[in-house]
Amino acid sequence: MEFKTSFPIRYYETDQMGIVHHSNYIRFFECARNVMMDTLGYPIQQCEADGVTIPVVSVDCHYKHPAKMGDTVTAVARIEKTPMAKLVVQQTVYNQDGVLCAEGTVILGFLNKETGHPTRCPEKLVSIIEKGISEEK
Repeated sequence: MEFKTSFPIRYYETDQMGIVHHSNYIRFFECARNVMMDTLGYPIQQCEADGVTIPVVSVDCHYKHPAKMGDTVTAVARIEKTPMAKLVVQQTVYNQDGVLCAEGTVILGFLNKETGHPTRCPEKLVSIIEKGISEEK
C-alpha cells in the first residue's frame, strides 16, 4: 500500500545554498505517514483516543539527490507487511522531475497511552492494513 503527498519546498527548509537541510526529510517522511493514517481512515488522533500512541522507534535515511528551493517534492509512505508489535514504513521523497531525493525506513512502535508500556498494533489498524495489502495482490 502506498500513500503520497506533494508540497513546495519552503525557504525555511533550506540552507544558505538553497538546498533542503537533511533534517527536513524526516519531516517529509512524517507528512506522508500522516496522509497514510488519514487515508486509511484511522488518523493518529483516533488511535490516541483509542488509547495507543505510535512513537518512532528508528529512522534510516539515505540521501540521493538534493531537493532545492523552488522544487515541489512528493513524499511517499509504503507498507508491505501487516504490523504486530511494530509497523515498518518504507519512505521515499522525489522531486517534481521524479528524481529520488531520499529513501529510508521508519519503524513505529505501539504504546499503551495510559501505562507507556509496549502493546500490539490496534486491531482496527491491523485489519485496515491487511485488507489494503490483500487488495494490492
